[in-house]
Amino acid sequence: MHRADALLFSTPEYAGALPGSFKNLLDWLIGDDHPRSLYEKPVAWINASAGTGAVNAHASLRTVLAYAHATVVDAACAAVPVPRGAVAGGRVTDAGLRADIATALATLASLAVAH
Repeated sequence: MHRADALLFSTPEYAGALPGSFKNLLDWLIGDDHPRSLYEKPVAWINASAGTGAVNAHASLRTVLAYAHATVVDAACAAVPVPRGAVAGGRVTDAGLRADIATALATLASLAVAH
């Protein structure tokens, strides 16, 4: 994480919030005084869920990232519903979906370089 110029998260929603293990991971990052920690690091998330959209998980993620003083790049946060049939061999096979994910990544990358 410390070497990254930006971070892109993708998480499912579990019981109306972030999964507990993912929340625990983020908790360990709060207060990290190492240079290039989450503090003011550009971050975003994509939702690859074909279901509910993980709206509550993303709200929880935003709250935790605010405590970590990360810089949420709203323009790079995207809902990209990926149905199971659009994934084969662990890869998104639909060109349109790949383009949507690439757009979110490019937006985050461009703002990370400016940061």
